[in-house]
Amino acid sequence: MEKLYLGIDIGSTTFKAALVNSRGRIRETLYRRTRPVDSGRVRCSGVCSKCGACNFGQLRQTVDQFLTDCGLNGLEDIACTVVTGSQIVEDTKEFLPYDFRVSEVTAHVAGARHFYPDCKAILDVGGQDSKAMVFRDDMQMWNYKMSGICAAGTGAFLDSVAAKLNVPVEKMADRANYDNDLEFSSVCAVLSATSINKFKNRFPLGDIVGGACRAQARTIMSGVGEIFLGYKGDIIFQGGVAYNRAVAHYLEEITGNKIITPSYNGAMGAIGAACLALEFSGLQNKLDDTCGLPIPHPPLKSISLRAESTRRDFTGTKKDSKLVWRNLFFPSELLNAFGVRALTLETYAALMARNQRKVRKAFDRAACVGFSSETCSFLRVLEGIKLPVPDLVVSTSQPCQQGERVFRDLARNYGIEDKCISLQTPAAGGYCDFNVELLASEFERAVYTMEKEFNTKLSMDKLREACELSNEARRYAMMCNELRYESAPLIRGSEAIYFANVFSQLWGRREMVDIQKVMLNEFTAIKESIGDKVKREDTHRLVWLHLPPFYDRSLLDYVELTCRAPIVFEEVNFVGWTELDINDPYRALARKLLSTGYMDPALRVRSIVEEGKKMGMTGCILYNHGFGRCSMSDSSFAKHLREELAAVGISLLTLDGDCVDKTTDPCSTETKISAYIEALNEKKYGNIFGRLK
Repeated sequence: MEKLYLGIDIGSTTFKAALVNSRGRIRETLYRRTRPVDSGRVRCSGVCSKCGACNFGQLRQTVDQFLTDCGLNGLEDIACTVVTGSQIVEDTKEFLPYDFRVSEVTAHVAGARHFYPDCKAILDVGGQDSKAMVFRDDMQMWNYKMSGICAAGTGAFLDSVAAKLNVPVEKMADRANYDNDLEFSSVCAVLSATSINKFKNRFPLGDIVGGACRAQARTIMSGVGEIFLGYKGDIIFQGGVAYNRAVAHYLEEITGNKIITPSYNGAMGAIGAACLALEFSGLQNKLDDTCGLPIPHPPLKSISLRAESTRRDFTGTKKDSKLVWRNLFFPSELLNAFGVRALTLETYAALMARNQRKVRKAFDRAACVGFSSETCSFLRVLEGIKLPVPDLVVSTSQPCQQGERVFRDLARNYGIEDKCISLQTPAAGGYCDFNVELLASEFERAVYTMEKEFNTKLSMDKLREACELSNEARRYAMMCNELRYESAPLIRGSEAIYFANVFSQLWGRREMVDIQKVMLNEFTAIKESIGDKVKREDTHRLVWLHLPPFYDRSLLDYVELTCRAPIVFEEVNFVGWTELDINDPYRALARKLLSTGYMDPALRVRSIVEEGKKMGMTGCILYNHGFGRCSMSDSSFAKHLREELAAVGISLLTLDGDCVDKTTDPCSTETKISAYIEALNEKKYGNIFGRLK
């Protein structure tokens, strides 16, 4: 009996299956709409997965019936099964045993390449999202872009239009008037579909259908079309929406490229999964499961020391010290020279994220006083909790203007508006003599104000001492970083990222020196224990940019443990500033602040690219806090960074999310990560599954 390979794609609205033989020929496919079961139960109670009384049971029943129709006895006749789709969850495997799970992006690429081996561009539009894939010759890998959390530009939009017009989706292309000029909004699927009601009795049906299909095509391109910029060639159009010839017509009109719709367009993800099942079966016993991940070691003392120091500062053990609210960028050396206790408010909000119940209550209170979800979640937390009243508030005007304004509002709330110091930090221009002088004078002004508020003169000896301690800690931190640059992974990124060197309020204290020394000793010992077991070039070397989700480590764990791709460095641990001149502390601190990168996006991009080369970076992930609204990870920065990384052959993965608010995470995040690592695997190892032994 010939070996058969099964691919299954379970999307938000449809179930697809495909069966191929050992020569890659398609034996059978299935494309059908999914629907809830009558019982309303999500899963069985464990009695029998084949009864069909729950969604998982019905799924298994559908698969078994498909295999029976193909003349098979069941899954026992299948040599290998690969699954994909947004509805594959952890429990699926209990009811539907499979050998490997692959991202929808990679499955659709594999499906397209099965029929069009030389294809370079693919567009998949399903019921829940749109995906565009382009093969970049300069990077020698597939790049992709997925639509966001809005239903506009997906099959859900056409379904809602069809329902309002009482026209089956399958018949829309036949009813469309392609010469009409009727325009619909393409901003929101719900509003667009609703606006159609205005036209139902005023325009012919064909004009409305044509206008809706044109709006669909335009919205698809506004969501994912950026990746096709500059591309000239055929685009393979697949997914359920590709059944609509009118959408394909308008896509061709908008892009200027030929749109090719395969005969199996609806089942291309399942066909790709089946082809990958055939490939996986030949590699299954040859794959290396370790992939260069850090060798397990006891918890690092340096990490616990850093965490304990933060807790100690924030719980206020030095009750007799003056309390200062500080933002992430106000130089801690100045505050430590004064001997005051600093509360870094953004860090305080991040710590709150560990307790999502408290975060939700804080958001509720912030909403009641006028702060909507458009306001950064860090700042909404601060507006919604009770803070210890400070003696002084210090912050910088850049890089977060929203933060500066909320700090002012908080000061008004606590009746201390006259106790605010805001450093007017340059918005652009970065590290230059003019900005150094400007910022140095701002430091002097801030010190003058603090002296009056604290009723004490700042000792220049204390400031020089703080700068010297900062220099000493910097030297150890740089040695730690150099070890990580030149070595196989020494620590998991999910551990190291919370150290966050750049934002620490310990600079200028002996404590920071001691912690960095301990970390250096620990990294040195780990490197010696690894020896030649793992080489630097054996594995992917990912760099994580910006901040992580603070509520848990599952996202970083997914990258490192599930996808087996080590994060070898984190932007928040770059120590890129020059040594402080202790005899000219104000200018020295100005240079440090201006050279951290966050103040000047152009400098930041340059630093990421240059440091990335030193550490052998093979991939780069930007966690896009606030979905592009955050000034430290906005769209213009991401665009600039993407272009500069592409120039050196590195692909940027941008993950939309929120560092504090877990409820806003898009469901496509894991798909994006999987697709990215699979593309990196194919580039490095010649297959999507990983390194061979």
